[in-house]
Amino acid sequence: MSDFDVTAADTIDLDRLRRFVAVAEELHFARAAKALRIPRQALSATVIELEEELGTRVFVPGASPTQLSDDGTALLVRARDLIRAQEQAEREQKPDAPASLRVGFVPGVTVSKWARIWGDRLPDHPLEVVGVAQGEQESALREGRVDVCFVRLPIDRSATNAIPLWQETPVAVVQKDDALSLLDAISPADLADETIQDTADLDQAVDILAMVAAVGGAAIMPQSIARLHHRRDLVYRPILDTEFTEIALAWPAGTDTDLLEEFVGIVRGRSANSSRGGVAEPEKAPARKPAAKKPAAKKPAPKKPVARGRKPARRGR
Repeated sequence: MSDFDVTAADTIDLDRLRRFVAVAEELHFARAAKALRIPRQALSATVIELEEELGTRVFVPGASPTQLSDDGTALLVRARDLIRAQEQAEREQKPDAPASLRVGFVPGVTVSKWARIWGDRLPDHPLEVVGVAQGEQESALREGRVDVCFVRLPIDRSATNAIPLWQETPVAVVQKDDALSLLDAISPADLADETIQDTADLDQAVDILAMVAAVGGAAIMPQSIARLHHRRDLVYRPILDTEFTEIALAWPAGTDTDLLEEFVGIVRGRSANSSRGGVAEPEKAPARKPAAKKPAAKKPAPKKPVARGRKPARRGR
């Protein structure tokens, strides 16, 4: 019966124990060396040094395939415990990463202004800005790909909080030499004889505008999308007397966090020093200090009376 004391492994370097565990689990030196990305000879040398230091054989000599000895089996259990304990200690010592916020935005929305303000106010909390396809704005929120998203209404409000932010001007995009391009603004009546391209899927705006450029007609879309995909052979004109589209800031109901509230406040114009709340509070003008009392003005010295009967001397020119 072996007198091997398995606790002797407690003084062994963990890197060498990891190499031993790799061979013990694979029971194949070549495969273990490949997994560890070290030469097979280096792995064999490590095992020989380990056996000499422990004073026992951890693998059965000459066995094919490789086989653990009884002492090797005991060492494997001990080595795994030691490695697991070390990894747990490293996790506990490693500081948690600072909380971050993922902000999505659909095409046509620019978030650089708010990202800049966020960086100034919360430099220790990363803000990840993520572009989201128009057709995926709700699924991105529902699946947790973003924490909050600039969306284009309408969206399902049953499980989503949304704050409307601004309206988008609808425009008609036409060829540069189209008669409608001569107008400053277009009415729905002006479009009566035009072929209107289907713009229900704004994610296909590039293809839609390519179609207008190729065959004519008009495409009706938010001005921000027309600007985003501007082409030299096309122009866009605002449409009068028609419904506006609307951009909102949305997030899943019940997911409110301090960082989310901070971002909502930034978007709504809340100052850095104002308290949190659902509605941005107006900034108060600083209280005026009472005006300091001015010293009493000195009375001017009385003028000497001019003697009557004498005219003042005339100055030479």
